[in-house]
This record gives sequence, C-alpha cells and structure tokens, in this order.
Amino acid sequence: MLVLSRRKGEVVVIADGIRVSVISISNGRVRLGFEAPPDITVDREEIHEAKHEWDQDAERELQAC
Repeated sequence: MLVLSRRKGEVVVIADGIRVSVISISNGRVRLGFEAPPDITVDREEIHEAKHEWDQDAERELQAC
C-alpha cells in the first residue's frame, strides 16, 4: 500500500487516466474528487461490495434455473 500526505488542492495521478484531488479537509474528514475515463467505475468500498454480492446472487439464481 502506498501512503501519501497531500494538502488541499494537491492531486495524485494513477496510471495515465485517473486523478484523485484533495477538495477539502475539515473536522477530521477529507473530501476527495476523482477523475477517471468513462470505462473506469469509481465506487465507495461499501457500494463496490454490494454490487459484487448482487452479481453473485444473480449468478446463483441463473445456475439454479
């Protein structure tokens, strides 16, 4: 895992098409902005996990038919 320190307004670049910007920092919370190509999905971890569970459930239902 890469750990970085960034200040408001600074950016991290991942590969050639993904940019993560520090938008604001206040009350112990950091707001991040993400720019990515349209074919890259950016989700919060809990949303990503829920989508994965839904896909697995749908696959199980198809196999049961």
